[in-house]
Amino acid sequence: MENRDLHLANSVSDSTAPPRKPPTRWIPVEPLLTAEDVARRLNVSTDWVWDHSSRKKPLLPVIRMGDGALRYRASGIELFITEHEQIGKLRRRTG
Repeated sequence: MENRDLHLANSVSDSTAPPRKPPTRWIPVEPLLTAEDVARRLNVSTDWVWDHSSRKKPLLPVIRMGDGALRYRASGIELFITEHEQIGKLRRRTG
């Protein structure tokens, strides 16, 4: 077969092949935590978590579900810990 014939053969077989799906990107999904999970991680009560999810400072980063349930990203809670650790260090230096 010449190059031209080979190209035609490939294009014919490609047209009969099932259409390809576009490549999908894999996005890592972290499970959401409950108030009880966050309370255990922070070593506080669930009441503290609920209070600091809405009305008391420091505010926790929260996701409010349609049914009123509260959920938290583990990465958001870890960032909260890191930020408040830094604030504590700054206070000790200036205080």
